[in-house]
Amino acid sequence: MFAPLTEQHPGGPKVRRFRVGDPLSIVLIVVIVVAVVAAGLLGAELYARLRAESTVAAATECVVQDNASVSFGASPFLLQHMTGHYGNISITTAGNQIREAKDMKAQVTIDDVRLQSTATSKGTIGELDATITWSSDGIKQTVQNSIPLFGSFLSGVKTNPSDGTIQLQGILGSITAKPQVGNNGIGLQVVNLNGLGFTLPSESVQPALDAFANELTNSYPLGIHADSVQVTDSGVVGHFSTRNASIPQDNPCFGNL
Repeated sequence: MFAPLTEQHPGGPKVRRFRVGDPLSIVLIVVIVVAVVAAGLLGAELYARLRAESTVAAATECVVQDNASVSFGASPFLLQHMTGHYGNISITTAGNQIREAKDMKAQVTIDDVRLQSTATSKGTIGELDATITWSSDGIKQTVQNSIPLFGSFLSGVKTNPSDGTIQLQGILGSITAKPQVGNNGIGLQVVNLNGLGFTLPSESVQPALDAFANELTNSYPLGIHADSVQVTDSGVVGHFSTRNASIPQDNPCFGNL
């Protein structure tokens, strides 16, 4: 057994020195090495995680044309990165807009992402679920910008959760429409016209609303489609999803993945 060496200094206490084989010295060396390795791994984990979050946020912002924040789950990111298999990703958009739809916000969860590049694909997304909220004021702004004929007369939007309809209120009348899922997106089915007979022919209203809805909700990438829609006191909430989606090579929004 190794023993510490001691030296006697005149007029002072003994100074303890350790040999290399001293058990306490070995323990201290091991602790220091483990701490250095742990600090390095932690630094690499944080750097890789932040870079990945930034990359996914940029891709999302390109798609929705609004700011987005991204977070990965508690699982070690470096391990996910080494295997190319990612999970438990959460994305929240700022809520300013989703493309042309003003005041629309998305909360997205993504799981089972496998980045395995081929000639046509960067990989696959096993599961993507998104809850999209659209305020009444946002609907009003979007209709005003997208349907010039009626938008110029639009003064407000009222929601009716009891019967699942929204009312587009204009100076000369109103359109009551029911949001519903169709053609992979959300459409607006005209239920009632009030006071628009001399201003806006009824036969022109439904095609205009169809074109409006198709442009907003039927062209999402990755095969994302609408599953359900609900009218609330403050607007409309829709659920969108996709399964086993291929990440395209030729989409510029996904170029840096």
